[in-house]
Amino acid sequence: MRDVHGIVAARVDRPYAIASAAKRRRRPPSWRGEHGRLMMIAADHPARGALRAGADPLAMGHRADLLERICTALARPGVNGVLGTPDILEDLLLLGVLDDKVVIGSMNRGGLAGTSFEIDDRFTAYDAAGIATSGFEGGKMLLRIDPADPGTANTLQGCAHAVGELAQRRLIAMVEPFISHRVDGRVRNELSAEAMVRAMTVAAGLGPTSAYTWLKVPVVDDDMERVMAATTLPALILGGEVSADADAAYARWGKALALPTVQGLVIGRSLLYPPGGDVAGAVDRAVSLL
Repeated sequence: MRDVHGIVAARVDRPYAIASAAKRRRRPPSWRGEHGRLMMIAADHPARGALRAGADPLAMGHRADLLERICTALARPGVNGVLGTPDILEDLLLLGVLDDKVVIGSMNRGGLAGTSFEIDDRFTAYDAAGIATSGFEGGKMLLRIDPADPGTANTLQGCAHAVGELAQRRLIAMVEPFISHRVDGRVRNELSAEAMVRAMTVAAGLGPTSAYTWLKVPVVDDDMERVMAATTLPALILGGEVSADADAAYARWGKALALPTVQGLVIGRSLLYPPGGDVAGAVDRAVSLL
C-alpha cells in the first residue's frame, strides 16, 4: 500500500507541501505519448459518491487501495495522463507520481449519484483558476442533458462558463456529454447513436469558443462512425462501467480509436478494477490498442 501515513502527516503538519509539490511537478513535453495518443486514467468517481466497481458497491471507497491501483496504472509504459478531483490529485502530488503526466482536474461533482438533484450538476471541485494555479493541463466536466429535468439548464450554464474560463487561460476543457433519463428513479444515460450525436453537438457549442474544447465520449454499439462524424472536436473514448466481457470492451475501444477525431482513451474503473484484478495487465492491454 502507498504511504498513507506520510500523506496524512503532510496534510496535518505541512499542508503547504501540496502547492510546493505542484510547483515542482515536471510538466509533460506534449499531450502525445510515444504512441502518438493520450492514455489517461480516470479517478474522479468518488467525489460524486459513485464508488461501485463491478460487483463491489464500495470498491473505490478504500483510498489507500485506490491510490495503489492508480499508481500502478500511471507507472505502466504508455500511460501519460490522469484525471481526478483535488483530493486524489493532491494525494498523487504528495506521492510524487505526476511528473511528465497530463493532469486534468475534475470540476463539477455536485450531481451526487442517486440524489434527486443529480442532473443539477454544480461545480463543487476544481475551478479554472485552481487548475491554472496547480499547473495542470485542463479541466473536465460532466454534462448530462435530461429533457424532463429543469436542473439541466444550470448544468449547461455552468459548463459553458467553465469552457470560457479555461479557454481564457489556454487550458483544455474536456466535456463528457450524455442524453439522460430517470428510469425507476435513477439517472440512466442513453447510449444510442442518435442520443450521442445530439449530446455531442450541444457540448461542442458551449462557451464563447471551442478552441480548447475536447469531448469525452462513450462507445455506442449501433453506429460509432456516425457519432464521431457529428463534430470536428478532438475526442477521447471513455471506459464506463467494469464489463464482464473484457474482450468485447477492448474490441470496441480499438475500433473507435481508428476514427479520425479520436485522440486516445480515458478509462477508470475498467482498468483500475479489472476482472481478475491485474491492473498492470489491463492497462498494458489498453495501451497496446494505441
